[in-house]
Amino acid sequence: MLEEYDIDKLNPRHNPYAKELKKQITIKISPTVIDYFKNEAVETGIPYQTLINLYLTDCVKTKKKLTMNWS
Repeated sequence: MLEEYDIDKLNPRHNPYAKELKKQITIKISPTVIDYFKNEAVETGIPYQTLINLYLTDCVKTKKKLTMNWS
């Protein structure tokens, strides 16, 4: 290892994930929905907040449209 490095000669790389950094928000979610994702988290071993984010990310990628039937 060198004792001293010339910073100007280093080849810094752009972080490809920098635009995908998560932003903390506050959102009201029903306890039923939270319980559902917490149960899924136990089965999959993936934290429930990550599961919620993965589901919403999939909705964005597939351009899923919200459909609701009021009874």
